[in-house]
Amino acid sequence: MSDKDIQIVSNEAGEATAVIVPIELWREISSERETAHLLGSEEMRKRLLAAIERKNGIPLAEVIEKLGL
Repeated sequence: MSDKDIQIVSNEAGEATAVIVPIELWREISSERETAHLLGSEEMRKRLLAAIERKNGIPLAEVIEKLGL
C-alpha cells in the first residue's frame, strides 16, 4: 500500500480535516490501537501474556461444533 492510496479531505480554507484510508489499513490501525489500549493496563498485560502461553485450549472449529453454530 502506498501513500497514494490515502486521501486527504480539506475544507473550503484548504485545511486538512479528515483522511480516507483503505479498509485494510484502517483495520490494522484499529487493531494496533486496541492492543496498545489493552497493554496499557498492567492487569490486562498479565492476562494477555498468560493466555499466549496457555497450551490447553481447543480449536475454534471444535467450539463452533459444540455450540451448534
